[in-house]
Amino acid sequence: MSAWDDRVEQVWAEATGDEVGDETIARIDALAAERGPDDARAEFERAGARDSAGRPAEAVELYRRALALGLDEEHRPQCVIQLASSLRNLGEYDGALAVIRAEEEASADGPYRDAVAVVHALILASAGRPHQGLSVALLALVPHLPRYHRSMTAYAQEMAERDT
Repeated sequence: MSAWDDRVEQVWAEATGDEVGDETIARIDALAAERGPDDARAEFERAGARDSAGRPAEAVELYRRALALGLDEEHRPQCVIQLASSLRNLGEYDGALAVIRAEEEASADGPYRDAVAVVHALILASAGRPHQGLSVALLALVPHLPRYHRSMTAYAQEMAERDT
């Protein structure tokens, strides 16, 4: 991890448990400025600060910019997850579903697959399709069960049909 990463982590560690506000945004923006306006990671951190401060509309623009600039494979899925979550918070369910479904396909075996499923489930529930959301969450849990994979998969698929 670089010294810059350490300083970003320090800002987030100090913000943990507290409401993120203008001070955290200013600190992240100052760190981002060190890397310049066309740095994907800097834009991602700026977006996250605004998202954590309850400013999802501002965050969405910055998440999209970070993705367009090209994030590394550690931060790209995080950015997509956070973008989809912000779109959900704004009530843009179709856009959020498009983003999260594309990520499900792109990183089906990635380390963030369960986080993707959780956000997918939340989006569906918020969009008035709670049974489909529950189905997505249950299907994400099935691989972690010691037994009952076949039956729980069938129940989850049956559950999804209740919203159609």
